[in-house]
Amino acid sequence: HQLDSEGAPQFGLVAEEVAEVDPDLVTRDEQGKPYSVRYDAVNAMLLNEFLKKHRKGEEQACRLEKLESRITQLKSLLSQRDAEIQAVTDNQ
Repeated sequence: HQLDSEGAPQFGLVAEEVAEVDPDLVTRDEQGKPYSVRYDAVNAMLLNEFLKKHRKGEEQACRLEKLESRITQLKSLLSQRDAEIQAVTDNQ
């Protein structure tokens, strides 16, 4: 990282490393070597990935809620069956 004119740290990405992940996220020099990171494209990609993760998290939360509800139903059913078994056993 470097410091800007006010002494605040500035961070950046290495174009060669970014090109290994996604070649479309860099500009190239005359020799075709990675020259600069296309931060506008990186930001769009990061937002897209964030939104995907957010949606997946929401889907997982919904699924978890349904599974917890199903577990509650099954516990209730199991308790009913236990009571029925106990009633039959007591009557013998």
